[in-house]
Amino acid sequence: MEIDPLPNGTGSTAATTTTETTVTATLPTAASNTTPSSKLSQLTESLKLEHQFLRVPFEHYKKTIRANHRTAEKEVSAVISSVADVADSNEISKDDAVLSLTSLVSRLQGLKRKLEEGSRTENLQVQNCRARLDHLESVDAENLSEWNNVRFKRILVDYMLRMSYYDTARKLAESSNIEELVDLEVFQEAKKVVDALKNQEVGPALAWCAENKSRLKKSKSKFEFQLRLQEFIELVRAENYMRAILYARRYLAPWGATHLKELQLVMTTLAFRSNTECTKYKVLFEPKQWDFLVDQFKQEFYKLHGMTLEPLLNIYLQAGLSALKTPYPYSSYHYVTAYLFIHIYLPFRDFSDVSKACVLTHMLAYIMNKYCFEDDCTKEDPLSQENFRKLAMPLPYSKQHHSKLVCYITKELMDTENPPQVLPNGYVYSTKALKEMAEKNNGKITCPRTGLVCNYSDLVKAYIS
Repeated sequence: MEIDPLPNGTGSTAATTTTETTVTATLPTAASNTTPSSKLSQLTESLKLEHQFLRVPFEHYKKTIRANHRTAEKEVSAVISSVADVADSNEISKDDAVLSLTSLVSRLQGLKRKLEEGSRTENLQVQNCRARLDHLESVDAENLSEWNNVRFKRILVDYMLRMSYYDTARKLAESSNIEELVDLEVFQEAKKVVDALKNQEVGPALAWCAENKSRLKKSKSKFEFQLRLQEFIELVRAENYMRAILYARRYLAPWGATHLKELQLVMTTLAFRSNTECTKYKVLFEPKQWDFLVDQFKQEFYKLHGMTLEPLLNIYLQAGLSALKTPYPYSSYHYVTAYLFIHIYLPFRDFSDVSKACVLTHMLAYIMNKYCFEDDCTKEDPLSQENFRKLAMPLPYSKQHHSKLVCYITKELMDTENPPQVLPNGYVYSTKALKEMAEKNNGKITCPRTGLVCNYSDLVKAYIS
C-alpha cells in the first residue's frame, strides 16, 4: 500500500513515504488472523492520515544535519586556510607560528564541542522518529480506542501550537505523556519569530530566512521580500528618508526583476509619507501589515516542515461536517422567504392601511424567525453552532439519497427494526427508547422536550415508506 503525500510542504518525501509504507503495510499482516477485514480497512485508512506525524520530525532531523554540516564545513575550511597562510608565510617568526597554531587548535576544539552537541541533538531527533514509528506500529483492533484517544490529544496539541497557546499545549503533552509524539520543539523555533513580528521586529524572521534560504528560493517564497518592504516602510514612518533610500538600494533593488510592481508601490511612500490619506498607500502603514507577516510566516513554516496548511483539528472537523451538511435546512429558510414575498408582500405592496402593514410585517418576522435554519436546527446538530457553520461554509453539500431518522433519546437509527412512534404532542422517538422508559415508569412516557406525560398505549406508530 502506498501513502499519497500531502500537496503542501517542500523537501524530499521519498524517505518518509518509504518508512510510512513499511509501517502501514506490516500492520494488517500482523493482525490479519484475528481482526475482521472492516477493522483492518479502518486502521489502514487511519494511518494514511498520519503523513504529517512522520514528516515533521524527519524534516527537522534533516535540517539539523544540514546545519551541523555547514558549521563543520565552514570551520574546517577556515582552519585549513589559516594553516596554508602560516605555511606560505616566509616572514612569520617561530613564536607567532606557534601562537597561530595554538589558536587554530582551540578553534578545532570548539568545533569538536559543537559537533558533539549536534550529534546529541541528532540522536534525540532519531529517537523521536523511532518513537513515532513505534507508536504507529502499536496500533491494532484491540487498542484502537486508546490509540484514537492519543491521536485526539495530538490533534489538540497541534491546534494549540498553531494558535500560539504554547504553554497550554506543553502542559497537555506532559500530562498525557506524549511529548515525543507532538512537535513542541519545532514550534518553539517558530515562537521566537512570531513573538518578534508581533513586537514589530524583523530581525529573527530575516535570520530564519537566511537559514532556510535555499529551500525558500526553491519554493519561490516572497516572505523575505515582504519583510524587507516592511522594514523600508518603518524607516519611512520614522521619517528617516535617506536611510530608507540606502536600504532600498541594498536590499530591495535585487528583487526588482521579479517584484517590480510591489517595489514601485512601496517606493512611492517616500512622496506620500506616513500621514497620507490616499487609501492605496495608507494601508501600507497600518498595524495589520504585521499581522499579515505573522500569517505569512506561519504558512511558509508549515510548508518547510511538511505540515498541513490548515490545523489538523479543522481538517478532521470538516471531514465530519461534510457528511452532515445537507441543503435541506438551508433551503427551508429560502423557501419560506420566497413564499412570503410572493404570497404576502406583493399582493399588498400598494395598500394604504397602516395597521394591516404592521400586522403583515410582524407575521413575516415571526415566520422567518420560526423557520430560519439557526433557530430551527436541533441543538444536537453541530451545524447549530456558529463556529461549525463557518467551518462548513466552503464545503459541498452531502449527497443524501435517502432520509434517515435518528432518535432524539438514544441517538440510534429508526428503521423497520426500531420503528418511530408519535407522542400526542407530535414528537417522535424510537420504539426502543420509549419501551425502556415505559418499563422504568410503570407504563408512563415523559417527553424529554416538552415534559408531557402520557401512557405507552397513547402512542401511534409512524410508518416509513
